[in-house]
Amino acid sequence: MIPPLLRGNANFRRYFIGQSVSLVGDQISLIALPLTAVLALDATPGQMGALTTAYLIPNLIFSLHAGVWVDRRGDRRRVMIATDVGRGVLTATIPLAYAFGHLTWTHLYVVAFLLGTLTVFFYVAYGAFFQVIVPREDYVQANSLIHGSRAVSFFAGQSVGGALVQLLRGPYALALDAVSFLWSALFLGRIDVEEPPGAPHESGGLMSGVRWIRNNPIMRAELLGVATINLFNFMFFALFMLYAVRALHLTPATLGLVLGAASLGAVSGSFVTGRIARRIGVGPAFILGCFLFPAPLVLVPLATGPHWLVIGFVFAAEFLSGVGLMLLDIMAGSISAGVVPTLMRSRVSGAFMVVNYGVRPLGTTLAGILGSTIGVRETLWIATLGPMLGLLFLLPSPIRHLTDVPEQMA
Repeated sequence: MIPPLLRGNANFRRYFIGQSVSLVGDQISLIALPLTAVLALDATPGQMGALTTAYLIPNLIFSLHAGVWVDRRGDRRRVMIATDVGRGVLTATIPLAYAFGHLTWTHLYVVAFLLGTLTVFFYVAYGAFFQVIVPREDYVQANSLIHGSRAVSFFAGQSVGGALVQLLRGPYALALDAVSFLWSALFLGRIDVEEPPGAPHESGGLMSGVRWIRNNPIMRAELLGVATINLFNFMFFALFMLYAVRALHLTPATLGLVLGAASLGAVSGSFVTGRIARRIGVGPAFILGCFLFPAPLVLVPLATGPHWLVIGFVFAAEFLSGVGLMLLDIMAGSISAGVVPTLMRSRVSGAFMVVNYGVRPLGTTLAGILGSTIGVRETLWIATLGPMLGLLFLLPSPIRHLTDVPEQMA
């Protein structure tokens, strides 16, 4: 049965179709790019951390400027189309360079940095564009559909990605992600919607989004909680592939299937998130997700014993974490869409990303340093226990009292 929002909202339907395919491509890259570094270029822990850092550092450098530029420009759909095309072309250069024998670490670092830069512009434009094509009363349903599609992409993309890396070798699997970006651009181009005009210059400049978050207790607590979780989660993310291949002895195909377990949890989470939010409230559901997303990952450094048991530990970690991820993402997106004014959304998104995404390269850098000094497994212990500190910002905040999507605030 087709959900009512997809039947009745043609613009959202086009966006959903475009992003659903693009998300599958992203998940293929999520496993193909790090495995390319491990298998084709014999990566060290420091190089793995540096590669992820190169992709994430543009969030720290460009997010505020991108938010101001997009809010003042106003034409968010064109920004998203241009960045999709750019990301498709950049991604395609990796398999091409590998095919001609010229793939180097310098190439990977440069492409990762440019991909990260274009992704910043895409996502600061996305939030306000979402508010234009989806009415407020449908925020939770729309986010559930988008993140449900993302959950399905976890299995389809990572499971297929693991097999493709093993069959084709990592770089060639990235070609599918390049095509998926162009698919997304095609469907964004078919959306017909009247966007609000750009924000006037007197509405605020570079720091206006920062001030807005600072003065709003809901968004301030959300940012501090999620950023703390992401700092440690990206320490985990930077070293997980390396640990899984070299310490747990998972093959690329097995790793893809095990990672696909996250999709089973994530799909389950996307189906039940609306029901959970109605039962305990939007805010408590978000806080529950902030706990359930990182907590099960402690099973990865705990994994030991026979190979089948190791696989079981990693499978359980990914499944339970997937449930938490959907709770966190769907509720966070709905709260943000509800509380932030449309004409401020890109600047607030930019300010949010400076912190939330800015801590990620810090996490990956720490992962590289600690992984090379105290050991990869020991670093994973820190990375899986540290996110619990994020709850210290959320539990005393107004978020725990939110029963529904909040109203926009000036």
